[in-house]
Amino acid sequence: MDEVNGRLPKRDMETQSLKADILNPFVHRLELDTTYDKLKTAFLTVVLLPFRLAAITALVIMAWLLACLGLHGLTEEDLRRAPLQGWRRDMRIVICWMMRALFVCGGFHQLKVKGRKAPTKDAPVLALAPHSSFFDALPVVYLGGPSIVAKAETGRIPFFGKLINYTQPVYVWRDDPNSRQNTIKEIIERATSKEDWPQVMIFPEGTCTNRSCLITFKSGAFYPGVPVQPVCIRYPNKLDTVTWTWEGPGALKLLWLTLTQLNSSCEIEFLPVYKPNEAEKTDPKLYANNVRRLMAEALKIPVSDYTYDDCRIISKAHQLHIPHAPTIVEAHKLRSKLGLVTAKTEEELVQKKTKRFGDEVDLHEFARILRLDEREPTVQQLFKVHDRHDRGKIDLEEYLFTVLATANATSELDLISIAFDVIDTKGAKSLTLPALRKALRLSMHMPEDEIEETFHQISRDDSNGTVCFEDVIEVLSAKAEYTHLCTGGIEGKRKKTI
Repeated sequence: MDEVNGRLPKRDMETQSLKADILNPFVHRLELDTTYDKLKTAFLTVVLLPFRLAAITALVIMAWLLACLGLHGLTEEDLRRAPLQGWRRDMRIVICWMMRALFVCGGFHQLKVKGRKAPTKDAPVLALAPHSSFFDALPVVYLGGPSIVAKAETGRIPFFGKLINYTQPVYVWRDDPNSRQNTIKEIIERATSKEDWPQVMIFPEGTCTNRSCLITFKSGAFYPGVPVQPVCIRYPNKLDTVTWTWEGPGALKLLWLTLTQLNSSCEIEFLPVYKPNEAEKTDPKLYANNVRRLMAEALKIPVSDYTYDDCRIISKAHQLHIPHAPTIVEAHKLRSKLGLVTAKTEEELVQKKTKRFGDEVDLHEFARILRLDEREPTVQQLFKVHDRHDRGKIDLEEYLFTVLATANATSELDLISIAFDVIDTKGAKSLTLPALRKALRLSMHMPEDEIEETFHQISRDDSNGTVCFEDVIEVLSAKAEYTHLCTGGIEGKRKKTI
């Protein structure tokens, strides 16, 4: 029987738990599935889109001109030193009304608000989640233009950069090694200042997700130890044209499909102000986790231990065409917990190995090779992550290649080099035909007939011969589809975070 007393067998429960653990919040699929949707979109692209674009453009230009006027004579240092006063502060209200009109012109006729925004004295910091789109600017303008925490590059976006500057944002300079400390310091200063600063608004997730869960909150908004008002964002639309994630439709496609919808909805829910206890004041991570759990309960979605750094791993895996990106992130977390990342155990194995790891291994052998305890649940889970077909065995060379490629590769050339290192036993980067098949399958997903052609073109001998790394690269680079190997060029996907 598959169920006993209404309970799933332990193995099935573990499998379901594992699947939940590796839920990928960074992927969004959007397609017009029905003929009706396609015809409606085509019709509204011709009939409605031009008028909406004209109205939006006019409003952006007018808001930008007002922002230029309001910021005239002020330097970046002036904006950081003191809050805007007098007519400049009143101008921000006018600009926000213009931006709200912009969203109405774009089809956001239905903005539903639950709860009430707390005054600055009661909640100096607003924490908004989930962060899933550039359309999250709607809650920003509805809130009256609070000081946002944003990456510094956003201040240089044409037109919109000037509008963002008007909120007196706290900018994060990712290239500056001291940026994190400076950002936290500025948030603390504003949150605890007696001057009339706007509320500090932050998206604590730090990047866009598909709203399927709440990923790990960054601690920056919680370091001041002051009360925070959680704000939940929802987009209850039949067709989700707003979600902008690391893998999915680009900004232009989302903008086009959103502007060709007759109506788009957004919900903003203000939760009660969260006042930290003494333990949370001294432990920002605890504070952040407790606020996240509260927001997840209100949103009725799970929490996930994904972080912004996990986005970078997923993005890198996609850039390098390494399959099973969500699995790679889960495995990285488990390896970190087991100390394998810090010890660089897998790299050491590849450097010192005296025999091939070609044979598949079971859990016992896997744990023995990595010097782990097979009875440890984390070890068992790491093994299951890579046992994708539930056969009780995994390909150790594939495991080692995935670990080293994710950690060290920046190009397809690196992938091939790592595959040679993993599969070669003599350190000479010279492989037989069967070994070359596996190396190029792992690194390039190359068809077998093309691999054999490459091998024989180099060896001019039978399959008992070997070919070296440099000769393989030279032959592949001569082919049009692999010329980029000479430059190691893989163009990275643009990082998206606010």
